[in-house]
Amino acid sequence: MGALPFIARLPFSPRGWEIPKMEMRFFPSHYGFVVDYLAEAFRELRRRNYSDLIDRYWDLGDHLNARDVKAVRKTVSGLVKLLHPSGDPPRDELEDLLELALEGRRRVKEQLKRMGAFEYARTSFSYVDRETRQQKFVGVPEGGGHDLISPDPLPPGTVYTAALTDGDKVAIHRIEVSRFSGSGKLRITGSTGRTMRESIQTAFDYVRARARELGIEQDLRSYDFHVQVVDLTASKEGAEGGVAFFVALYSLLRNQPVQAGLVVLGQMTIHGNILPLHSVVEPLQAIMDNGAKRVLIPVENKRHLMEVPADILDAVDPIFYADPLTAALKACGLR
Repeated sequence: MGALPFIARLPFSPRGWEIPKMEMRFFPSHYGFVVDYLAEAFRELRRRNYSDLIDRYWDLGDHLNARDVKAVRKTVSGLVKLLHPSGDPPRDELEDLLELALEGRRRVKEQLKRMGAFEYARTSFSYVDRETRQQKFVGVPEGGGHDLISPDPLPPGTVYTAALTDGDKVAIHRIEVSRFSGSGKLRITGSTGRTMRESIQTAFDYVRARARELGIEQDLRSYDFHVQVVDLTASKEGAEGGVAFFVALYSLLRNQPVQAGLVVLGQMTIHGNILPLHSVVEPLQAIMDNGAKRVLIPVENKRHLMEVPADILDAVDPIFYADPLTAALKACGLR
């Protein structure tokens, strides 16, 4: 854990993947800035402090602790010195610099959260307009941004799901199920890793074994099913989505959309047993950041909600289920 204090002191982490590798073509054959002149300009700017400029228009969100606030202010001040040395940037440009500073600091905090999830769980960085009191959240592009989860009702057969991948990253997917005349075959396409594909196939095998009990035997005999898995966070890793697929399939066959802003968490076995998540903090944080309003959670994870920050539970309403059918009924608002 020795790396935690070191990383916590980093004020900003850039988008490293956007920084090009150094190549000879970047070196000019002519003179640029006179080094002594540039050094003197930087030395003079060190005497100036623009860290309070953001106070003219905004307050920082409550997820930023004292160290985060200091880091964001220092970054904004430094960027203003480089782009507007006189210290008078227009409001819209200052807002861009503030968002960049919040993004860079949040990227540091996200790395800390991977090593100490509970201590560093509050990473929903935001700023509040002092006049309108409108709050705006700032994410990191590699985390998928914001509002990936639509607040509007989805068509029947469409469900959001989220899970921790093998790389301890939260992957958010949208599962879309459609049907065509056929004989009960399943086709899976889209951004699916082995784990996701196997979890969907397992859930479908359960459905076929319990078709009469579920009241959908005739539907399975009459249709082939096409599953499209859309990777919303560019995780490039598979994630479990068996229960989400079951809910999507049930939604399609009943022609009943799931509740708006709903995300389904959890995995199931071929016998319909529900497997609890080993951690709920990271998935709940991620889906809250991306617009979720409610979430289906295995009932065995109920005791783990004590680890979840209160602001997440205030934003995302948890709904518990113990079996796949209950999950589908609750997701569609039928129970």
